Amino acid sequence: MSSATRHHPALGRRSFLAGSAGAVALGALGLAGCASPTDGGRPTLRFYQQKQEVISYFDALARRFEAENPGLTVVHDTTDAIAPQFVRGEPADVGCFNDNLELARYIARGQMSDLSHLPSAARVRTDITTLTDQYATYPGRTSVLPYSLAAAGVVYNQAIFDRFGLPVPTTWSEFVDVCTALQGAGVTPIYSTDRTVWTLWQGLFDYSVGSLVDTAAFFATMKRLGTDVGPDSEVSFEKTLAVPMERAKTISTFFNPDHAVRSYDDGNLAFGRGEAAMYLQGPWALGQIAKIDETLDIGTFVLPVSENPDERRARVNIDLGLYIPVQSADRPEAAALVEFLMRADVIDAYNQDNLAYSTRQGAPPQRDPRLAGLQTYVDRAAFYQGAGTFIPPSVPLGNYLQSAVQTGDFEGMLRRLDADWRRLAGRDATT
Repeated sequence: MSSATRHHPALGRRSFLAGSAGAVALGALGLAGCASPTDGGRPTLRFYQQKQEVISYFDALARRFEAENPGLTVVHDTTDAIAPQFVRGEPADVGCFNDNLELARYIARGQMSDLSHLPSAARVRTDITTLTDQYATYPGRTSVLPYSLAAAGVVYNQAIFDRFGLPVPTTWSEFVDVCTALQGAGVTPIYSTDRTVWTLWQGLFDYSVGSLVDTAAFFATMKRLGTDVGPDSEVSFEKTLAVPMERAKTISTFFNPDHAVRSYDDGNLAFGRGEAAMYLQGPWALGQIAKIDETLDIGTFVLPVSENPDERRARVNIDLGLYIPVQSADRPEAAALVEFLMRADVIDAYNQDNLAYSTRQGAPPQRDPRLAGLQTYVDRAAFYQGAGTFIPPSVPLGNYLQSAVQTGDFEGMLRRLDADWRRLAGRDATT
């Protein structure tokens, strides 16, 4: 699955030794004779990263780092869970994880060290650093360095669009017209995979909200209001997201008839076979689609949900962010690994190879033509973090969306979200 995931069962852990070459030599950071955790007399650095699909990629990077720093062992683990590390009091020396509400808990508690002194921190785009601050901050610290930015939109089959002479829509009415024309021609306009609930909130919910509502400002106000959220409050799900959910309701009428029982894997297979014109997915799906038909001519555009083309924005998430827990703040090996991973040739290559965008100032554009339609939005920071990523995992947003799509009662879903928000705010106030 993708980095878009709000929460799902932890992946199986896999540990092994690896090594790599660093941009900053360990000796230059004072590691000679450094007293640190060892493995058979060799200094050992524990590096955990979240994405199972890039295990081998980070293995190769770890080997390079170790080769440039003889005598250092890097233990590379992949795990989807952060909490167990901190509960045991044994977090990794360096973490590379999706920036979300789970990571935010440890940032807010001051369990991540300050990285502002590292040279690489000054090279990160400030408009991307702002995204990390939307979840949580700790006074006086740069707790996370954004490493990889993923952008998502509407993946579309260019051959189908060309066959019917359809333009890439730039307004809401144009989008509805395109869907109506496809439906009239017997083509499924949008393939949806409601059985896999994260695909509903990542696509239908987030895309419908993001270009109409400032998600960061909305949730900041919702957090401040807490138990006072309701139909008459300054903002609320019921009031603020009413128009976006009207859009979502209309979009759902253009889904494949069997959307309720189709999974994410079904969607990748069907879209790869040309069974639908559009797919509300991100770059994480492109590799799976290519396995079905690597010659499929596809592109990506931003879903327009207003009549003003200038209001279009892309959904993004910080796919990976680097951090050093406070327990390892005094380990120069940890800082050296972060500096290596943030080196221009390393970070840019990773993001090119994995269909994402480098967070480094002056980084080259993403070269994959399937993502060309999103590049301008990333360049000018016309993007937003999905509304679904701000909703606590204890709220079953995906299940609520399943019901709303089936019944058409999106208004009821919004009222329920307000009630859940008040309930959680009340619980937090008493703990």
